[in-house]
Amino acid sequence: MTFADLRQKLNNGEVSSKELVQEKISRINQLDPTLNSFLTLNTEKALKNADRIDQLRASGENLPPLAGIPLAIKDNLCTKGIKTTCASKILENFVPPYESTVTERLLQSGAVMIGKTNMDEFAMGSSTETSAYGQTLNPWNISKVPGGSSGGSAASVAAG
Repeated sequence: MTFADLRQKLNNGEVSSKELVQEKISRINQLDPTLNSFLTLNTEKALKNADRIDQLRASGENLPPLAGIPLAIKDNLCTKGIKTTCASKILENFVPPYESTVTERLLQSGAVMIGKTNMDEFAMGSSTETSAYGQTLNPWNISKVPGGSSGGSAASVAAG
């Protein structure tokens, strides 16, 4: 389903942002122990943001284009207050005091960040096998790699 499809369902009241976020978190909890596509989950904050957007939508607020749509961010993009490791033990406790431009713009557009995806360490690879936190597996065939360095992102999208 595309962002446009999700936005239409949200705007028509067929689904709430909180329901979408809960569905994605449930899917991650179900599949990620095998796939290892996520390094950090932002569950509590994502649910709060989804609730806030649902309330704004219910009050008739004019919302930005991605309002309430869940997404994941590759772990090499800084996210204020949320761990950013670049899939390296060197940065395992790094929590940026600022937001990257790309994530700031996504959040301003109303997107709800669910978590940070696995990758080749410092994006230096092509298979997502060099993450310090374990390789990511391809959801279509776990004996294969999803590619990289954005393998966590690719696997999470392919797994729904």
